[in-house]
Amino acid sequence: MATPPLERLCAIPLFAELTDEALHSLAKIATEVEVPAGQVMIRPYDPGLGMFVVEEGTVVVELHHGREVELGPGEFFGELALLIPEGVRAARVRAETDVRCLAIGREDFARLLDSEPRIAVAMLPVLARRLSDELRS
Repeated sequence: MATPPLERLCAIPLFAELTDEALHSLAKIATEVEVPAGQVMIRPYDPGLGMFVVEEGTVVVELHHGREVELGPGEFFGELALLIPEGVRAARVRAETDVRCLAIGREDFARLLDSEPRIAVAMLPVLARRLSDELRS
């Protein structure tokens, strides 16, 4: 597991507006993780210990009522459980293909949001779209 290079971090839409200083801070707390196709990354009701940002590959989020959502490079998952104190996972997530992603732990994520609220602002439209999609299904 390696620290991601800054040029790859700033290419991720969620982090694109961050300053160089913020990107350096992010690089210190984000860990690159490689996951083989088929591996379950998150299980419902597990504690929310961190979030993930997909760099390469695709994951499938298995929602309620048998609905599935595929996420690819630049998209993130696992963040909802971090936004609620002592939050737990709401869905199962598995690697559809081999995946390389960034993992950011709960405490590091909270500190990052405190110092870089632009990340939270960048997350809002995605969270709102996901909520809207879930309510319609």
